[in-house]
Amino acid sequence: MGAPPPDLEAFVRAELFQPAPTAAKQLSDEILRRHGSAVAAVLFYGSCLRRRTSEGVLDFYVLVDRYRDAYRSRLLAWANAALPPNVFYLEIESELGPLRCKYAVISLRDFERGARPGGLRSGIWARFCQPALAVHLCDDRAREAVVAAVVESTVTAVARTLYELPARNGSTRFTTAALWQQVLQGTYSAELRPEAPETIQNLYQADPERYDRAARAVLARLGAPVRSAGAEIEAILPADSEAWTRRDWSRLRALAKLLYFVQLLKSAATFGDWLPYVLWKLERHTGKKIVPSERQRRYPFLFGWPLLLRLLWQRDLR
Repeated sequence: MGAPPPDLEAFVRAELFQPAPTAAKQLSDEILRRHGSAVAAVLFYGSCLRRRTSEGVLDFYVLVDRYRDAYRSRLLAWANAALPPNVFYLEIESELGPLRCKYAVISLRDFERGARPGGLRSGIWARFCQPALAVHLCDDRAREAVVAAVVESTVTAVARTLYELPARNGSTRFTTAALWQQVLQGTYSAELRPEAPETIQNLYQADPERYDRAARAVLARLGAPVRSAGAEIEAILPADSEAWTRRDWSRLRALAKLLYFVQLLKSAATFGDWLPYVLWKLERHTGKKIVPSERQRRYPFLFGWPLLLRLLWQRDLR
């Protein structure tokens, strides 16, 4: 029968509350200086966490209690509430050398809402079904809310895919490697973040044991009886009580992408020198070198966004 599946909440707690790297702590401290006591939590995630490096741009989610308390500008607070999150770029000097990050500001309430199934935007559960660290938590209330939302994110990401898999005689067969690649591919495609299949495979291969344990913990959370045969899992999924498949995601995909593109344009107003960064990200994801003209570099708001529109409309980015 093998080892019993881990409890999902215990699994999330053990992962979230590991010690954070020095670089992440220093950047978190600067974020706290920027936004003050409005910050309930700072969560570190993404490629730099996965690669255990401070080189590149670290990724954070900054959870606040109220948008209006996080800013001096009413316009920024309004924009954050209207279309969360706001995205900012931060760079500091330290004994480790230059440290860079981008961070997304979102209310704790919107973060919890984004972890649930049924929404158009996959941004929360796409990121937090993957490893993350809680670098800062203001109190026990924030701690428990973050744990609950990350648990919900993991269930949402995995269950959406599980209920889309074909069932035979009431049971569903899959490998956790194939399951997670389908989970990650679906979340990236919904956000205009093109990833090659080998990149998706590498996300799983970075820590296959972690993803296998997470999948089994979700199945236990769903109450799904499981049998294993080698690398394959056979599970009997319970009735779709959470309506994981009620929405036709293929029909909503275009609307989700449009919403994400509007978010991208809004982020340009807060991010700073956004065009080179976005083009670097696209090059990293697609393997294609994208060189803007001098005019596009100098006047990104006038001439930069048409370049992005054209790139995002190309077939390989859909």
